[in-house]
Amino acid sequence: MSMSDPANASCEPKAMPPPLEALQTIFGTSRPPLDSVLQDSSPESVVANPRIAIIDDEPINVRVVRRMLTLAGYEQFHTTSDATQAMDLIRSSRPDVVLLDIMMPVLSGLDILRELRADATLVALPVVILTASTDRQTKMDALKLGATDFLNKPADSAELQARIRNVLTVKAHQDWLKRYAWDLELEVAVRTTELMHAHIELIECLAKVGEYRDSDTGNHVRRVGAYAAIVARHMGLSAERVERIRLAAPLHDIGKVGIPDAVLHKPGRLDEVEIDVMRRHSALGERLFDRCEDPGKPFLSHTLTGLDIAAKASSPLLQMAAAIAASHHERWDGTGYPQGLAGEAIPLEGRITAIADVFDALCSRRPYKPPFPLERSLTIIRQSCGTHFDPAVVDAFFAALDEILEACRQFADEDSPDLELENSRTAAVNSREIQPVLAEFSAGLPELNSAVS
Repeated sequence: MSMSDPANASCEPKAMPPPLEALQTIFGTSRPPLDSVLQDSSPESVVANPRIAIIDDEPINVRVVRRMLTLAGYEQFHTTSDATQAMDLIRSSRPDVVLLDIMMPVLSGLDILRELRADATLVALPVVILTASTDRQTKMDALKLGATDFLNKPADSAELQARIRNVLTVKAHQDWLKRYAWDLELEVAVRTTELMHAHIELIECLAKVGEYRDSDTGNHVRRVGAYAAIVARHMGLSAERVERIRLAAPLHDIGKVGIPDAVLHKPGRLDEVEIDVMRRHSALGERLFDRCEDPGKPFLSHTLTGLDIAAKASSPLLQMAAAIAASHHERWDGTGYPQGLAGEAIPLEGRITAIADVFDALCSRRPYKPPFPLERSLTIIRQSCGTHFDPAVVDAFFAALDEILEACRQFADEDSPDLELENSRTAAVNSREIQPVLAEFSAGLPELNSAVS
């Protein structure tokens, strides 16, 4: 197998997503680039050249108000005398202010105002009521519904112009604050995405450190990450959790950086003492993610609880990596290591990574073993269901077998054999041939223990 030179290896930065994709990443849902009322407007234009909607059932009233505002220098008007067309007019023209009559047939101004305030995109739109009604209750109803200002007809030209100018000045300031807040939100999203990508790149580089330390495993860590993600997806886990498993699973053996070369690179079977040393990599890998390690704590501890593991790192990804490093050699029947956890006490991510790790070790060449044939490897996985592996994980593994084999080919080492699925699901493998292998699983002894250590 040919390994690339670590000195020439690089963790190339990923292409940064555009800003709106950054928002999608951070907030989880698509967000519009800006409130619809701000899309074709700016705080400056709101004051200098606003869009003004006039809604009154009397065309003469529309013309009078328009004339008054034209004399004040305003030019963009959108008008209607049909109250039933008011909402369509407002939504299409996106005005900066609405001048609204109250007493209209079919649909009253209060009805229109109520609908405006029920629309999330129009709830802050300024509405100035222009009406001949002097009824105090009508005025109170309008104000309660969110009217911005209230003028009685016939309106005085100077007063109308002054009130409209004031309303627009306030709106311009509010629009500026909205834009500023949106710009800040976008900047935070982009910077957070940059940090997220940097975090992922560091994780990938850390996985490469472990790979170069244990150079005989080639693309093993990449395949394990791919297999684990495929199995997790077939188990119905969320896309976010699947991606986190894909990134964290390659760190399952990072603790091997603390294993002596004489043990790690021994070309033959390990003796009992060496097996015990090799097994330390699970606890060592877990402790790599401890951000507040007590210097007085013994170098190796087998008594850490799940809560201890979760408390080590604030990053969910590193928390998962710590859990996988500590638990991927645990067994469903409780005979694994380092803690002897059983069943669902083993973190699900560890159970998933365990089957990915074992399958790849079985199918790969090692100094102490040739690659096992695919049929034999799959039979070992089946025979280990309910003892070594979680039955639900085994079911997902076989359901995803086509994808797993494709990932195996994608990340194959140069000297690895081609794995074909032909007859693998129905291949009859001599049970006598498998029993010694299963016995090594159960005893945790040389060949397969080394293969999956």
